[in-house]
Amino acid sequence: MANGQWYPPEWPERIRALAEGTLTPVAPRRAATVMLLKDTDSTPVVHMLRRRASMAFAGGAYAYPGGGVDPRDDDRQIRWAGPTRAWWASRLGVDETTAQAIVCAAVRETYEEAGVLLAGPTEDTVVGDTTGEEWEADRAALVARDLSFAEFLERRGLVLRSDLLGAWTRWITPEFEPRRYDTWFFVAALPEGQRTRNASTEADRTVWIRPADARDGYDKGDLLMMPPTIATLRQLGAYATAAEALAAAPGRDMTPVLAQARLEGGELVLSWPGHDEFTKHIPTGGASA
Repeated sequence: MANGQWYPPEWPERIRALAEGTLTPVAPRRAATVMLLKDTDSTPVVHMLRRRASMAFAGGAYAYPGGGVDPRDDDRQIRWAGPTRAWWASRLGVDETTAQAIVCAAVRETYEEAGVLLAGPTEDTVVGDTTGEEWEADRAALVARDLSFAEFLERRGLVLRSDLLGAWTRWITPEFEPRRYDTWFFVAALPEGQRTRNASTEADRTVWIRPADARDGYDKGDLLMMPPTIATLRQLGAYATAAEALAAAPGRDMTPVLAQARLEGGELVLSWPGHDEFTKHIPTGGASA
């Protein structure tokens, strides 16, 4: 492996089956993930976690906090700060109830997996400390899905701070994958007074790392990552502060990136539109290049 691109061994067989029409794609599940940034003296760093090797999807790969949308957050009325639901619907390319659920998923997953909460008692404040037994009990209930995020906000009397998020990009898991996600990537800055921790049962390590260092680790083959992760890291490297990255988010193209697999000249070609570095040429015998 020349770099750290995550490439499961079963992909060639599944790609062939898709190309031959014997594989029916599963519907992707809506999901959200957050690139949480904080400034240092020299450059922003991003919070990443390493998925446990035992995980069925992307085991051992570095990623950002994220996960699936909870349908219970679709239309329940919650206290909301920042752009309207209609604005978010237009930005994310969905209807208003779906937009609310996606934004809720982004904020909820950041809290569940990193202990960071983008919400506060008022429209212009953020919770300063999320530690303690009561907070942990609520977080555990969210993880277990015993409590929806909308219910959590209501119970705590909190306002969701959608203005602290910037929609960055959207990637859809390839059609030949058995587990598929339609994932919206967001960028956010670590709120003052809060600290990250490894609160995820799916991760065995968390790091704050410069995007350039993570990129170099991937290029050397030392850090395993999925295409959207390394693609976003390369993009984040252009910004000198977290605020600059957030300011750039509204101008980002949200057209979904979906891998394409085709038969060409006796080999299978796997590509991600707009991201040539991930293209794979798979001979009919099974080896990849």
